Formats: sequence, structure tokens, C-alpha cells
Amino acid sequence: MEARPSSEAGASRTQWIGAGSILFAAAHRPWPAPTAPWIMTQRWNDLLFLHYSFPPQVLRALVPDVLTLDTYKQRAWLSVAAFWISHLRPPGVPSLPWFSHFPEINVRTYVTYDNKPGVYFFSLDAGNLSAVWGARLFYRLPYWHASMQVKGKGTRKIEYFSQREHGPKPAGLKCSYGPAGSQALQARPGSLEHFLTERYCLYTASRKRLYRAEIHHLPWELQEATVDLEENTMAQPITLPLPAQPDLAYFARELKVLFWAPERLL
Repeated sequence: MEARPSSEAGASRTQWIGAGSILFAAAHRPWPAPTAPWIMTQRWNDLLFLHYSFPPQVLRALVPDVLTLDTYKQRAWLSVAAFWISHLRPPGVPSLPWFSHFPEINVRTYVTYDNKPGVYFFSLDAGNLSAVWGARLFYRLPYWHASMQVKGKGTRKIEYFSQREHGPKPAGLKCSYGPAGSQALQARPGSLEHFLTERYCLYTASRKRLYRAEIHHLPWELQEATVDLEENTMAQPITLPLPAQPDLAYFARELKVLFWAPERLL
């Protein structure tokens, strides 16, 4: 992985969070963070990235025409991200264990609109039905409820299981994974890892309308991952069977994220 030490920005991740808000660290962003108040924060824990490379025309057919499909060295990428969420809450409100902690998997690709590169989701599966309906209604995202289980949280071997209960099927993931190395590093600008992770908005299209939601986080701190992948049918509902093994696999222990309300673009 092309990387730089996580201390390069002049202050460590812990120092910035201790300062009161990750918004104090925004120099790494490709555009300024929104001036409007954020509406939600959450933490992504024990995250596994499975990255798959495709000819651009394969993914182009699956993405709304209004969005430009991003490529890296003439290849398009689909990613499956599995993790568990904690500390989900609006500003000024404590997180609630029955609502704020649950597993999630998203299937995504990489797009741009109006010079703002972001993420386009093919699907998002979550183990909390209330969160599924809230995200579908407010963010217009293709969330689905799934039966999910995560074992070994915070260790070097996480066991992850998911089977979608409602919506297009099959869509399942069964694997064990963990960090391959001891040091977490930040991807260098211009590298493939930077292209795949350093995105600060998401796009969703609904009824011929296009929406963008801004997000903010510190630079990803990535480690190469070891993965024992027993099942991954997460892309079959979009008629895209995935190879037995990903082209790249990365692990991140934790990322705190801020979200803003979606903005209608078209």
C-alpha cells in the first residue's frame, strides 16, 4: 500500500478527537466542510474493505447516467464494506444501545458530480430495522434489513455473518478477517487506496432526482487485511457475481464520521 504515517498531518487522530471535534482537522479534504450544522455522527468499527476491479463498461451500466463513473488507471471499482456501527446519534443526544449499535454492509462504487467525487451505493444492509427505515426515508438510500452477527469485536480475528431478510436476494456475507500488520497508515494522495477511501459525500438517485449528502471524517488509517471468505453474494442482486477473492482487502479499526442532511441537486 502506498501510505504515509498517520502522524504526518501534525497531530494524531487521538489529539484531534480530544480537541472536541474532528471538524478541526479539515486540511485533508478536497473541498471545505459544510458550514451548516451536522445532523448525525456515528463510528464505524472493525471495518473490512473488499475491493474488486472491473472494466468501466460493466459498472457504467449500473450507475445513473447523470453521475460520472470514476476510474483509476482505466479500471472501475466495486467495494463491499463490512463493519459495525456504534455511537450513532444526533448532536447533543446520547447514543442508545438498542438503536445506536448494529452491523452494516454496503456495496458501492465511485462517482463524481459537479467536480465532487463521492460514493454511489448499490445496496446497504443493516441489522437494525429502525435504522433501515430511517435511512430509506430520510436519505433515500437502498437499505435492506438483514440477519447479522459479529463476533470478536476489537480483536485480530473478527467473524462476520449476514443474510438479507428483505429485498433482492441472495445477498449474504460470511467471513473471518483481521489486520495483517501492526501499523495503520494513511493512503497517499494519488494512490489507489486514496481513490477508494478518501470520499466526502454520497450520492443517491430516486425517481429521476439526484441527491448529495456531505460527510466528514479524518483520513482513513488502513492496514492490509487477512480474509477467509466463505461466502460473498452481496453483488448478485445487481447481476454482478464477484470473484472468489477480492483484488484488494483492507482493514480499519475505527472511523468517526459526521453526516449532513441530503441536498437535492436535480
